[in-house]
Amino acid sequence: MWEPYKKGFKAWLQLEKSLAVNSVEAYLHDIDKLTDYLQAVNKMLSPQDLELKDLEKFVQWISESGMTVASQSRIISGLRSFYTYCLIEQIVTINPSALLETPKQKRSLPDTLSFDEIESIIAKIDLSKPEGGRNKAILETLYSCGLRVSELANLRLSCLYLDIGILRVIGKGDKERLVPIGSDAIKYINIYKNEIRVHVKIKPGQEDVLFLNRRGSKLSRVMIFILLKDLAKKAGIIKNISPHTFRHSFATHLVEGGADLRAVQEMLGHESITTTEIYTHLDREYLRNTLHQFHPAFK
Repeated sequence: MWEPYKKGFKAWLQLEKSLAVNSVEAYLHDIDKLTDYLQAVNKMLSPQDLELKDLEKFVQWISESGMTVASQSRIISGLRSFYTYCLIEQIVTINPSALLETPKQKRSLPDTLSFDEIESIIAKIDLSKPEGGRNKAILETLYSCGLRVSELANLRLSCLYLDIGILRVIGKGDKERLVPIGSDAIKYINIYKNEIRVHVKIKPGQEDVLFLNRRGSKLSRVMIFILLKDLAKKAGIIKNISPHTFRHSFATHLVEGGADLRAVQEMLGHESITTTEIYTHLDREYLRNTLHQFHPAFK
C-alpha cells in the first residue's frame, strides 16, 4: 500500500531536493519506521487517512521502544518532509505532522580548541615527508575556512580562487557557497599544489581533486580523521577531537571575537541561524575571568 508513496518520495528527495544518497536513505528509513508501527498496531492507513493523533501515538511508540530524543526528532523531521511532498503532489490536503511536537533535547556544547592548541597540533606535522606538506595545507584550510570534512575532501582545483582569497565550496545538498580563505592556508595550498602534488601519479578522473593520497586518489574522510587524531595525541591534547572540532573552533573563535552571526552562518553553510547559535557559547574560563575583573563580589 505504501510502496508507491515511498517511491514518489524518494524521487522527490533526489530530483527536487538534490539530497545525497545517505540522506535519502535516512528519510526513507523514517517512513519505514512509521509503516512498521502501522503494521504492529494493525492499522495500515494510507497517508491521507492518518491524523495527528495517529502520528502522536507513533511518536509515543518509538519513544517507549527506548529510542533517543535525537533519533525521535530525526524521524519527526522525516515525517514532516514526507507530508510536505504529499501536499505538493496533492496526495493530502491537510498536513497532520504540522502540529506534531518535537521532544525537547538538551543541546550539548561541542569540544573546541584554543588557537594555541590548534597551532600545537599543526606543529606536530612532519614536514620532511611529502604528505607533511599536504597535511599542513589540509589543517590550515580546515581551520581557516571552517569546512566540513566532506567539503574539504571534495575540494577541486577548479574551485580555488586563491588570487582573490576565495574558495567555491560544494556543501550539503550540492549547495554552493563562496568562503574566504586566509593567507596562511593559501600559502600552504600553493606549496602543496606546486611542489608536492605535481609529483603524484594521478588516477584517471581525479585530476581536478585538490588533496590526493599516495595512490593519486581523493582522500577519504576516515583518513583525515585518523590524521587529526594522531597529531592531537602527539600534541598531548586529550579532548575528543575530529575534523569537525576544527569547524567548531573556527566558528567559536569568530563569534567570541565579535563576528556577526549571519556572516558566520553564511560561511558555515547553515540553512538555519538556529544551528549557528550553538556557537554563541563562551569559554567558561573567559566568563570566570570576566566576573573576577568586573563583578564587585569577585574582587
